[in-house]
Amino acid sequence: MENAVGPSSPPPPAQLAEVWARIRGRLREEVGEVEYRTWLRQMTLSAIQGEEAVVLLPTRFLRDWVRGHYGDRLRALWQAEVPSIRRIDFRVTPEPRAADVAPAALPATAEASRQPPRPAPLRAPEAVEAPAGLAEPLGRPAPAPAPAAEPRNPDPRGDWSAPLDPRFTFDTFVVGKPNEFAYACARRVAEKPASPGFNPLFLYGGVGLGKTHLMHAAAWAIRDSGVAEGRPPLSVAYMSAEKFMYRFIAALRSQSTMEFKESLRSVDVLLIDDLQFLIGKDNTQEEFFHTFNALVDAGKQIIVSADKSPSDLSGIEDRLRTRLGCGMVADLHATTYELRISILQAKAQSQGVPVPPKVMEFLAHKITSNVRELEGALNRLIAHANLFGRPVTLEGAQEVLHDILRAHDRRVTIEEIQKRVAEHYNIRLTDMSSPRRARNVARPRQVAMYLAKQLTSRSLPEIGRRFGGRDHTTVMHAVSRVAELMQADSAFAEDVELLRRMLET
Repeated sequence: MENAVGPSSPPPPAQLAEVWARIRGRLREEVGEVEYRTWLRQMTLSAIQGEEAVVLLPTRFLRDWVRGHYGDRLRALWQAEVPSIRRIDFRVTPEPRAADVAPAALPATAEASRQPPRPAPLRAPEAVEAPAGLAEPLGRPAPAPAPAAEPRNPDPRGDWSAPLDPRFTFDTFVVGKPNEFAYACARRVAEKPASPGFNPLFLYGGVGLGKTHLMHAAAWAIRDSGVAEGRPPLSVAYMSAEKFMYRFIAALRSQSTMEFKESLRSVDVLLIDDLQFLIGKDNTQEEFFHTFNALVDAGKQIIVSADKSPSDLSGIEDRLRTRLGCGMVADLHATTYELRISILQAKAQSQGVPVPPKVMEFLAHKITSNVRELEGALNRLIAHANLFGRPVTLEGAQEVLHDILRAHDRRVTIEEIQKRVAEHYNIRLTDMSSPRRARNVARPRQVAMYLAKQLTSRSLPEIGRRFGGRDHTTVMHAVSRVAELMQADSAFAEDVELLRRMLET
């Protein structure tokens, strides 16, 4: 063919650039614009070494993908242009040396500046020989593996206590107006466990606002303080209320309740997460009440979390509710825009990835429900950027997070919920606000109240008014009752989940 270069020697650089441009153009025509932009646009030609063309890609993932899916076709296109080329060597673009690169500055706030930066995860680029005529190699030898880190203090109740998450410490908790009181209380308890007025410490707030993070942070600080002072660490036990119940039931079945009681009451600090799970479980509540009294009377610290304050936990025995409220009760409010920005900045800094301020502002405006979802969206953006070797951009965020953003843009109304639930259960829409208490009407009404609480930002009294002027306690009972039935009946849970998906789409 007239564009082909003879097999005797590689073409000169100017002609080589034209050959490479033609190969890329033909590949673009064959695979289509979308596939080309996704997988092949970032290929660069590094050198021609005898019978081999060296092609660079920014990440190992892209290198392996292109080599596996397009390697044979690229080799055929090269041979059509330069018959002497018989092989394609796909390599990862060499990283710049640390001395040549200045770290990217990230915007900081007063809160974010308090968080110590974490080192970026170490990657071990593969060792690659330098092409002929190049002074620098195309990769660095993989560093020797670092010695394994020493494990933190072992859990003295490791057989039944849940492990603590090493990511959840006070240093990684971003403080702002909505959570500063709860943070200060957790700090105080960590410094002086079982202080008067702070035992128990009761943390409450919505999903994903940091309750579990603060509990783990307090547990780590209490353990580490003993080691720092040269004394044995206090024994700390952390578990969810659900696990507490299952351990108690297992002890009953195995007739080892005394062993369970003694093990639980021998700890110095007990942390119980999601206490609302015990609503309606009277025997487990009674056991927790006696454990609570035994530990407090012995001067041991208790930290509890729930989604509501003790006074609002309908379905918890009065004697337990009053004991939970006799210490320090601290709530975590919904995040503000400023706090969400601080959280995103700290997260990006800890991962060593530059994220443009416009992207952070966009996420902070769009994802307001909880911190877990906010951090999950940022993790997804960073992973996508790392896999494809692209910078984080606003356009990329809109594309990668389209499903999350669509869900947040959808605003479900109580009227929509009532209509959809009435149709699903084949009852009249007017039954949602009628005084009828027949089971075939009352249960769908409770489901509608539950979904209204889950899918809208309306208060309990307002939801009650939309259901025939019912009291907010009726709504609370409906929500807890539906949650209990979902735990006990998988078919019912699937039914409610189906309704939720139908309303969210």
